[in-house]
Amino acid sequence: MKSRRRLRVIGSGAAIALATTGIVVGLSSSPAMAAGTGTGYLSTNGSRIVDSTGATVRITGLNWFGMETDNKTFHGLWASVTWKAQIDHMAQLGYNTIRVPYSNDALKSGAAATGINDFTNPDLVGKTPMQILDLVVDYAGSKGMRIILDRHRPDAGSQSKLWYRGEPSDSARSAGEAVWINDWKWLAQHYAGNTTVIGADLHNEPHAEGTHPQGTGACWGCGDINRDWRLAAERAGNAIHSVNPNWLIFVEGVSCPSGGVPNVWDGDTSNDERCGWWGGNLSQVRDYPVRLNKANKLVYSPHEYGVSVYLQSWFEDPSFPSTLPPHWDYMFGYIAKDGIAPIMMGEFGSTLADPRDATWLKNLMSYLTQNGMSFTYWSWNPNSGDTGGIVQDDWVTVQQAKQSILQPHLVPPSGGGQTSTRTTTTTTTSPRTTTTTTSPRTTTTTTSPRTTTTTTSPRTTTTTTSGGGGSGGCSASFALTNSWQGGFQGDVKVTNTGTSAINGWTVTMTLPSGATLAQLWNGSTTISGSTVTVKNLAWNGALGAGASTGFGFLASGSGTPTFTCTTP
Repeated sequence: MKSRRRLRVIGSGAAIALATTGIVVGLSSSPAMAAGTGTGYLSTNGSRIVDSTGATVRITGLNWFGMETDNKTFHGLWASVTWKAQIDHMAQLGYNTIRVPYSNDALKSGAAATGINDFTNPDLVGKTPMQILDLVVDYAGSKGMRIILDRHRPDAGSQSKLWYRGEPSDSARSAGEAVWINDWKWLAQHYAGNTTVIGADLHNEPHAEGTHPQGTGACWGCGDINRDWRLAAERAGNAIHSVNPNWLIFVEGVSCPSGGVPNVWDGDTSNDERCGWWGGNLSQVRDYPVRLNKANKLVYSPHEYGVSVYLQSWFEDPSFPSTLPPHWDYMFGYIAKDGIAPIMMGEFGSTLADPRDATWLKNLMSYLTQNGMSFTYWSWNPNSGDTGGIVQDDWVTVQQAKQSILQPHLVPPSGGGQTSTRTTTTTTTSPRTTTTTTSPRTTTTTTSPRTTTTTTSPRTTTTTTSGGGGSGGCSASFALTNSWQGGFQGDVKVTNTGTSAINGWTVTMTLPSGATLAQLWNGSTTISGSTVTVKNLAWNGALGAGASTGFGFLASGSGTPTFTCTTP
């Protein structure tokens, strides 16, 4: 479970009052939008993220955490659904990017990945955290998705206020910073040439600690080399670019720019400051911008949460929710609106248990989309204690209340093939270990420091049947994505084969003799014996000519189902 502690804004009414007028204004022009996550490496142009052709890209992804914890690898690998099925599901739902939190502990020599179900994920047993990450990167790339690496913690313990452990001092900073930067440089070299991995979120949620006016936490623009997060981000970002100039550098905010918690109880409110979520306050960027040597690779990445995480003052304002847009403008929105740099909201989420949170989330999604901002939702994982996940505890069933709010704002991955340009077999030296890895998309042999394991890609069988015709036909293509003793997993791609749009589809699936359906996602089902009727959901029924969507399922037994697709 992710441990999280948030700071409450403490300040006078005057200090934290928010304007209540104004509506979020959309972008005045819409540059060409790249399909999915675009082509090649990404860069920036004003407030836009662009691909190698100059087309605008919007990152609309989610977080899959676990590599920053004692497990040192993705959570949910213990579930009854395979790791590939989980990535398939993310892509089918429309998420085009995975933000991967990690701790430096996961990169150490001898680091062991734990919490892996050896029945559903036998291909991961015995692999190191980095070898598992390599597999996830390559498979996500084959789906057309991108990966952002997030240095979440210096170790597998709790979140740190600074980019290093300990109280601010020259010695503590220099020792911790050396590990931080060296590991980033190693990761940047390890994934050099692999366009699936697009960048580095340098450190998660730097935040304030102490009392006003100067504390011991992360500040922005204060000039103290041991606490000024803006200066540290410059050092790390430029070091990464010295070995891999292609990566985006994602820089989060702080909570209080001074690095201390405002204290107004002494009666002196003359120098109060407005504070926000850990990592969420980028209000000082205009005066103190991050200065990278490669200026077109900088993205600012605030965090934002709902009532389920902490009851901030703006949720209690009588003018809520009209207080939200001006608050976001102050904290980070002006950066994109004024063309300073793009915004990619790295974390935001809620359990939606409080009715205000659904209102907050709907308003936030509209604000991000209307202003061309990117995002990665927290989280895929159901075991996030203060937000829950996109999926429920079985790691398959979708939390539809959340997905329905997010769905209209997602840009699904397109195509695929964002593959590594590394050679087929690559030997990579870590600062603390040496491993040999190969691509997982063909039969491969992977050598770890502890064991040698041979893994084989699951066979893929595709069958297509169609129904309808003329201007409104559809087809159903089946791909067997995984199989094991007593069960199998498949994806079904539904395509509009007609010349005009369709508004709904039905796929009739006949299971092999003795097979039974265990789970199905992205469709509604009616089961009669071996016949499963799958109908579209509200969000994936409308398809233009040539457009596709799909659903996935798990079944017991073996063999190949047959499919027929019809339209209304």
